[in-house]
Amino acid sequence: MALTEALVGTMLAITLYAIAVRSSLVMRLGVLEDREDESHFGQLIERLKTVFNKYYMRLELVPYADTQALQQALTDKEVHATCTRTDEEQPYQTAIAVKRIYDIVQAELSSPETTLTYVGRSDSGDKH
Repeated sequence: MALTEALVGTMLAITLYAIAVRSSLVMRLGVLEDREDESHFGQLIERLKTVFNKYYMRLELVPYADTQALQQALTDKEVHATCTRTDEEQPYQTAIAVKRIYDIVQAELSSPETTLTYVGRSDSGDKH
């Protein structure tokens, strides 16, 4: 009886730990506060959410006032990626600083709304 209780307790602890870890995976995307074309941006965000849902990750949008603050956030590792407006043909440029996230998005995302760029970091093994 005691052995069964110990085994069930152990399995429950492991299961709860796995659920907690999976639910805490977040991809932070830095964006500008004033987005002019919400339809293209909304489509892109929905496609990104679909991609990250497959990997049990949440997409969190982090707004910044200007491009300089946005780029600084990427450099300071406050965000994993940035998404900025470019031109009408390719409305958005998405710069991703984490190689694994870049690989996932490049393989899974088929979107005319953005071009992807990998921005390598010197300590790419850093986990956020």
